[in-house]
Amino acid sequence: MTKRLAEVAKKAGVSEATVSRVLNGRSGVSEATRTSVLTALDVLGYERPTKLRGERARLVGLVLPELQNPIFPALAEVVTGSLAQRGFTPALCARTIGGVPESDYVEMLLDHQVSGVIFAGGSYALTDASHEHYRRLTDRGLPVVLVNAGVDELGFPRVSTDDAVAVEQAYGHLRSLGHERIGMVLGPEGHVPSGRKLAAMIQVAGDEPASVERSSFSMEGARVAATKLVERGVTGIICASDVLALGAIRAARRLGKAVPADVSVVGFDDSAFMTCTDPPLTTVRQPIETMGQAAVDILVSQIEEARVLSDELLFEPELVVRGSTGPAPAP
Repeated sequence: MTKRLAEVAKKAGVSEATVSRVLNGRSGVSEATRTSVLTALDVLGYERPTKLRGERARLVGLVLPELQNPIFPALAEVVTGSLAQRGFTPALCARTIGGVPESDYVEMLLDHQVSGVIFAGGSYALTDASHEHYRRLTDRGLPVVLVNAGVDELGFPRVSTDDAVAVEQAYGHLRSLGHERIGMVLGPEGHVPSGRKLAAMIQVAGDEPASVERSSFSMEGARVAATKLVERGVTGIICASDVLALGAIRAARRLGKAVPADVSVVGFDDSAFMTCTDPPLTTVRQPIETMGQAAVDILVSQIEEARVLSDELLFEPELVVRGSTGPAPAP
């Protein structure tokens, strides 16, 4: 018990005596200090005293699919900073291959009495994935916000990049360079944002058939998918992420093609270091800072005003032209 008091006191920045007063429900402690102590208790993984368990902490979960793709650390930086400014403590939960599944993170966050959860790139974006753990959040009445498109029936508010505008920008750019055979490397079947991008491609390309390959969101998966496109004579490739775009560049080079002289590649995200790749990547930038702040604003409004929201906010992306796109090769 003494060790626990010391750890919580250090985390909350108060004395052990103050922690003891909070845990025993005694008076003489400000509400702000009390909240700090309870949040420290939650963050350190200690159970609250029975009489305090019914209260939610000012703790918010941020659940990400990975941290290897630079777009997710960028989002985490925006969200955690914005939460801290609003008086909430962020709890970052990043899944890894073979690691803790999203459903287990949800259980942990519920056990810690979080005030709400922000998800990015989760199972909600896959139509064939299990969504039962999201329904548990709904049953508890817990505020939730999703970043980017997900299955409609969950009913959570979403903060999304407009996939249709992103494809229009990328496709228009490649067409302006003279490319006629334009293909796509998208995420797996059932990935909702990829489905939106494909629908937009069919719309803007008219009767022109779009050559499409599916991939996991990995560089090697994209290399395999893009190889098939290049072998079919595609000269312009639109990818559903920057990581997929880098895989497509690798595919072209392994086939003896030059980028952009023979094959032009457009990514999606404009994540960190895309100006440092060889060549620098032309990509469609997601407005991550604006989206992250909007996600926090929506979540906090639900927490503090107990409002039920189910809208989707669409944010317009921006085409960033760099060195991975160029004029179509002469026939």
